Amino acid sequence: MTIGDMLGALFLGLLEGLTEFIPVSSTAHILLAGRFLGIHNTGYTFEILIQLGAVLAIITVYFERFLRVARQLPTNPGAQRFLLSIIVAFLPAAFIGVLAHGFIKSVLFETPALMCITLILGGIVLLFVDRLALKPHYNNAMGVPLPMALKIGFCQCLAMIPGVSRSGSTIVGAMLLGMDKRAAAEFSFFLALPTMLGAFTYDLYKNFGSLSVDDGMQIAIGFVAAFCSAVLVVRTLLDFVSRHGYAPFGWWRIFVGVAGLIGLAITG
Repeated sequence: MTIGDMLGALFLGLLEGLTEFIPVSSTAHILLAGRFLGIHNTGYTFEILIQLGAVLAIITVYFERFLRVARQLPTNPGAQRFLLSIIVAFLPAAFIGVLAHGFIKSVLFETPALMCITLILGGIVLLFVDRLALKPHYNNAMGVPLPMALKIGFCQCLAMIPGVSRSGSTIVGAMLLGMDKRAAAEFSFFLALPTMLGAFTYDLYKNFGSLSVDDGMQIAIGFVAAFCSAVLVVRTLLDFVSRHGYAPFGWWRIFVGVAGLIGLAITG
């Protein structure tokens, strides 16, 4: 593995952590950056496996709250309902993801123009939803009713199309279902844990035999970089959203999508 490969893995890891929990699609950013900057990596597998760094960032930032829930789980109905809501929201993506894994990896993630288009469309949706005069009924991410959690879970399935964004689809879905902006982002954090851990485990199982030592080194570098940058995002995102909403992310998506289409037209 060359110094260039190591720097490329470091850059993509930082990009993963910075974009995983904001509604801009980390997958599209990593795959498009790898294509246009000529960064060699294992593509979709690299992007999935370094997500574990972002997962650990969530666990680190919310460790005390998760520990409290774990201690209260045997006797506290609120803790039990919170855990059940996350499981219920996770199930649609788990089921559809296993069934469609091959198609997602071999077709959707090999179509950069699709990523650019979905980035633009998702940006327009974010701008539209952010301006709606929504009246939220839920401001606690740990008190989501189970039917609502299931609907958010189905919204998350849209993110199997690259460029849609896992956090974007869950946040928009939660807001349209009556959750305020801050709570929607926080529930998206919590839902990321089983979703990303499941994707990590399944993809590692499917591709472990094909990974080389160099691939493992790149993934390790990307993992650490993703953890560090994701901690920063998780610690600051909720306050940013409370002040500025989601419009800045919508404009960013449109900019990246348009730039990507122009780049594809130039490079073929």
